[in-house]
Amino acid sequence: MRNGGRARLLLVTLIVTSLFLITLDLRGVKVIDGFKQGSQTIMSPFQRAGSAVLSPVKSFFSDVTHLGRTRNQIEKLQAENANLKSKLINRKNADAQLKQLKGILDLAGTAGYKIVSARVISHGSSQSFSQTVTIDIGSNAGIKKNMTVLSQYGIAGVVKDVYPTTALIQLASDPGFRIGARIAGTQQIGILTGRGTRSAGLQLLDNSTTVKEGDILLSRGSIANRPFVPGVPLGYVTSVDNSAGAVAQTATIHYYTNFSTLGVVAVVVSGSSSNPGDALVPAKPRVTPIPTVTVFVTPSPSPTK
Repeated sequence: MRNGGRARLLLVTLIVTSLFLITLDLRGVKVIDGFKQGSQTIMSPFQRAGSAVLSPVKSFFSDVTHLGRTRNQIEKLQAENANLKSKLINRKNADAQLKQLKGILDLAGTAGYKIVSARVISHGSSQSFSQTVTIDIGSNAGIKKNMTVLSQYGIAGVVKDVYPTTALIQLASDPGFRIGARIAGTQQIGILTGRGTRSAGLQLLDNSTTVKEGDILLSRGSIANRPFVPGVPLGYVTSVDNSAGAVAQTATIHYYTNFSTLGVVAVVVSGSSSNPGDALVPAKPRVTPIPTVTVFVTPSPSPTK
């Protein structure tokens, strides 16, 4: 009973005290504020400790969230960068092909050749030919075997095999390639042979004729313009072999065409009504003279004593 009485007495005391404090607070007496400040003072170390403990945890989850967003942004930027690079490469390729096509059209227009342009879709060897390209047109476009193939600078090769939508071109650099050549400005003729590179060999047919460095070679032409139309630029002489006792002179020729960069070519489906002669001889590049400066030195007068 005693314990029960004490408990009731304590409960009554707490209730009375609570009512008293509430009454004081309602009347504006600042007693409660003191309790609040005291409790705040007592609890602030614990709050700071809790904040110090929880702060790394909060930072960790915040960093994880930002890391995910940053990674997504990086991946998005990388994809956009790859897309821009691809567009830039395609643009450069398109510009290069457009330049090649313009050169071919200028060449064919000057000579009066009727051509069909084509894109090179693959490089590689096939059958017995070691250096070939495949183009994206064939018999459906009127392409036939043994037709001349042009690059923007001159000879590219000859049609060897034809299919409905593609054709195989033997490049002039192929060791099996042969073409009748003529030295521009003369009627001296010879046979040009591929060497597997941009270099070719020339064998003159007449032992009384001569060739010199810098001479330009053009295609001599074939009967009915097959396989070669006349007047196509081939290359120029880089060296001459004047070996004693040789039946005829031989020389090394540098092709105008860069076979490794062919993107667009043209097949000559009909030659000119007349031989273009030397009309397609490439113009020599202009060399801008370097200005000279004359310096006059005037001796200074001797000092007088």
